[in-house]
Amino acid sequence: MARKKKPEINGLQVTAYAAEGKSLAMLEDGKVLFIENAIPGDVVDVRVVKNKKSWAEGKVLRLISPSPTRIPPFCEHFGTCGGCKWQMVTYEQQIAYKQQQVQDQLTRIGHIALPRMLPISGSPVQQYYRNKLEFTFSTHKYRTHEEITAAGDAILTPEPALGFHAPGLFDKVVPIHTCYLQQEPTNKLLLVLRQYTTKHNLPYYDYRAHTGWLRNAVIRIARTGEILVNIVMQHENKLQRTALLDHLLQEIPEITTLHYTFNPKVNDSIHDLEVHTYIGKGYIEEALEDFRYKISPKSFFQTNTYQAENLYRITREFAGLTGNEVLYDLYCGTGSIGIFCSGNAKKVIGIEVVADAIADAKINAALNGLDKCHFYAGDVADICTDDFFAEHGKPDVIITDPPRAGMHEKLVQQLLKIRAPKVVYVSCNPATQARDLQLLDQAYVVTKLQPVDMFPHTHHIENVALLELRQ
Repeated sequence: MARKKKPEINGLQVTAYAAEGKSLAMLEDGKVLFIENAIPGDVVDVRVVKNKKSWAEGKVLRLISPSPTRIPPFCEHFGTCGGCKWQMVTYEQQIAYKQQQVQDQLTRIGHIALPRMLPISGSPVQQYYRNKLEFTFSTHKYRTHEEITAAGDAILTPEPALGFHAPGLFDKVVPIHTCYLQQEPTNKLLLVLRQYTTKHNLPYYDYRAHTGWLRNAVIRIARTGEILVNIVMQHENKLQRTALLDHLLQEIPEITTLHYTFNPKVNDSIHDLEVHTYIGKGYIEEALEDFRYKISPKSFFQTNTYQAENLYRITREFAGLTGNEVLYDLYCGTGSIGIFCSGNAKKVIGIEVVADAIADAKINAALNGLDKCHFYAGDVADICTDDFFAEHGKPDVIITDPPRAGMHEKLVQQLLKIRAPKVVYVSCNPATQARDLQLLDQAYVVTKLQPVDMFPHTHHIENVALLELRQ
C-alpha cells in the first residue's frame, strides 16, 4: 500500500516567532502551524509533517519570498550540519527573539508574579566563541538531497567523513571543512587528520556495524593559550596510534596536552573510560577574571568562556554577597560558580552528585588558594541535614544551576524546607525553570530576571532568576 502523501501549503506567510528556534503561521482554519528554518516575514511553501487538533508542524520546502530581516548565512555548511541554525537572522534580532522566548515561557508555564525582565546579556563574540568541540569519524558520509538527486539511478557507495553528526542520524556524518565555532588550530586539525587518515587508509568507525578504529577527535582551547586534544579510538593499535599522534604534534605544535582514549562501547560517552596522556600535563587551565580553573578531558566547563564570565558576574550580583554570608552552590560541578563568587562570601559549600566533578572542584579551590570553599559529593537532600547545618552553617544564599531537566522535585521541597533568604536560579532551559519557580512560589517571590545568551546562532538561552523569601 502506497504511503499517503503529506499535504503541502503554498505561499504561506510566516507571522511570528514561537520558541525553540521555530516560527509560526496561521492556517485558514485558525490552527497554528509551527515551522523550523523560517523567520517572521518569510513567505514559504511548507509540507505539513505533524497535524494535531489545535496545532501542526511543518517543514519548509521552498523559500518564495525572504523576510526583510533575513541575511546571508556565513558558513558553507549552513542548513546541513544542524548547528548555527540562526545564521540567516541578524544577531540583534536573535537576542530579541530569545528575550521574548524567556518572557513567554516564564509567563505561560510559571503563572506567577514576575518583575520586569532586565535586558538580555548578548555574547561579545558571535563566532569562534566555543572552547570545546567534538568531531566524529564515520564510515558513512551524509549526502544532501541535491547529491542524491544528481546521482540519479547510480548506486552511491558509502564514503568516510570527519565532521558533525547529521541531525537526527546517529550513523551519518556531515564532513566539515571550515567551522566558525572555534578558533584555530581547530580547522587545521581537521585538515591534518583528514589528509593523514586518508593517505594511510586508517579505518573510520561504522556506527551500525560497530567496527573500525577512529571514533572522535575532541579539542579544547583556553584563553590562556593552552590547547587540549583527545583522539578517541575503538581499540589499541600502538603502531598506528603512535604514528598518528606524533604526526599531529609535528603538524600542530601549538597542542599543549595530547590524549588518547579507547572506547569499545556502543555509545560515544567517555565519562567512565580511562583517558591516557600522550604528552603534556594532562589538563589545561582557563581563567575567568582572576580565578583559574583546571580543565581535564572529562571536565564540564561552560563552552562559551566570554559569556561564562558575564553569566557568573550576573549570578554574583544577584547573590548580593557582603562577606558575611554562607553560600551553598548546588549542582556545583567543578566548582566554577562558587569559586567565582567566593571573594564576597564567608564560606562556600558546593554539592554535586558526580564524584569526579567534586574532585576537580577541590583541585580548583586549591589552585586559587581558597580554604573557604568546601565541596561534597552526593544528593543534596541526603547531605543537607540538621547535623550538616550545625557543622557548616545554614545557607544565607543558595545558587542552583541544574541541567536542562531542571531541579528534581525532591530538591525543590528541600529548598522550601531550608528557606534560605535568597536563591539564585541559573537555568539553561527557561521552560523547566518556569515549572520550578511555580513550585517555589509558595515561599519565594521572584525579584530579578536576566537572560544570558551563551550560544549565538542557536535557539538556546540561559536565564538567571533571583528569588527572595516571602516576609
